Amino acid sequence: MKVYTGRGDEGMTDLRDMTRVSKTSHRIEAYGTVDELNALLGTVRPTGYDDVDEVLELVQNHLHIVQADLANPDPDEDDPQIRDEHVDELEDWIDTADEELDPLTSFILPGGSESGAKLHHARAVSRRAERRVVALAGEEAVNESVVAYLNRLSDALFVYARLVNKRDGVPEESPTY
Repeated sequence: MKVYTGRGDEGMTDLRDMTRVSKTSHRIEAYGTVDELNALLGTVRPTGYDDVDEVLELVQNHLHIVQADLANPDPDEDDPQIRDEHVDELEDWIDTADEELDPLTSFILPGGSESGAKLHHARAVSRRAERRVVALAGEEAVNESVVAYLNRLSDALFVYARLVNKRDGVPEESPTY
């Protein structure tokens, strides 16, 4: 398989069903932002914490499913799709990580240790990916579980940023107004 095909040289690309669309379409923007998020998570691992790294690896695989889901405007039942079980899994991970954290009493500034800051950055990109998918859903049918997954993922990344920073001994800072 060649890395280059030349098929995108004129600003068009293929969806999974071989429909040609502009590279600026909302669908391409949506799964392109998910790809950016996945690449960013690749810069976070290893965090130095096996439990966090295992979750991030699973999330990266889920994000490939999200991309496949978004690249397929008319999926069959056996096509890769994000399902409610993926969202439930994220919620379980959030709850487990949150047990180790002090209760949140105010907003916090994103940052901290290298891994913590990258997780905060990934959280912001996850929110952008969610907005891109919502924009797409305003035009075309989209698997509702994708929106829920990206929404919950940003929450998970926030919690894991806090967790890594706590384990690294980096105190949280609140904004001043």
